[in-house]
Amino acid sequence: MYLGIDTHKRYSQVAVVNGDGNVQEESRLPNDRLEELAEQYTGAEAAIEASGHYRPIYEMLDEHLDVTLVNPSKNRIIADAAVKTDRVDAKRLALMLRADMLAESYVPPDEIRELRDLVRTRKSLVEERTAEKNRVRAVLTRTNNTYDSELFGPTGREFLAELSLSDTDRTIIEAHLSVIDEYDQQIERLEEKIERRVLESPAAQRLLTIPGVGQYTAAVIVAEVGEIERFDEDKQLVSYAGLDPVVHQSGDKEVRGSISKEGSAPLRWALVQCASIAVRCDEYLGNFYTRLKERKNHQIAIVATARKMLVSIFHMLTRKEPYDPPGVSA
Repeated sequence: MYLGIDTHKRYSQVAVVNGDGNVQEESRLPNDRLEELAEQYTGAEAAIEASGHYRPIYEMLDEHLDVTLVNPSKNRIIADAAVKTDRVDAKRLALMLRADMLAESYVPPDEIRELRDLVRTRKSLVEERTAEKNRVRAVLTRTNNTYDSELFGPTGREFLAELSLSDTDRTIIEAHLSVIDEYDQQIERLEEKIERRVLESPAAQRLLTIPGVGQYTAAVIVAEVGEIERFDEDKQLVSYAGLDPVVHQSGDKEVRGSISKEGSAPLRWALVQCASIAVRCDEYLGNFYTRLKERKNHQIAIVATARKMLVSIFHMLTRKEPYDPPGVSA
């Protein structure tokens, strides 16, 4: 049997197809009842799309079924279908699974999934903390209080405490500062766990030999890349990061445009952050960036440098070697 499961936050639409392609069952179930279905069809094949909420469903189904995690962006017959309903999508998944026509999405091992959860949670909390800080700045702007950029360290806290504010504005600022303090504590806890994972990861330790790569960015790269063995060549890894240029071809003319951005956004972000530091302290990457910037501009040059760094990372992880760019050692 082949099960196509179109998952949503609270429910899933299921289509069950037999070996001849005939629909045997169609149902819409609350997600907390999917395990009953999985037990009923133990050993069968199933397909679900890699949505934002797939993880708990995938892990539960995988206990009973042979589950294929589908990359929706690469299965255009589903993504671009003229008729899109839960029932139709579930049936298409089941039929394409039976025909072995589905592009799979990578499911990393548990330790990589856990590291990915840690770094993505940290990123989310940092963004939420930044939003709280911006709310404090908004109060100061509204009350015509000028301030330096440093507001949330010891000096900035003293400045805020001495401001002449109304009781209402003082209460609002203190509420936001309290939330910021809580975010600080939670982020610090996450960073301690991430640091321990980095220390235990040979791949992350190799990445730390690259100038510009720190504990957190090394963790992001390891978490997003996963097992390097799944990439046969550096071009595949570059494409996975969305750092490959879009090529437009007409006849014999070929034009390379901006990067595709069709890949892991966290990985792309981490590489650009690392490259921005590396060009100032690494001779190999710095020279490459400088030469390109003379002909292009900063943004193009820094993205190209991030791509070059990723190619080095591919070979480092594949060969299990530290960073050793051409013309630098010996």
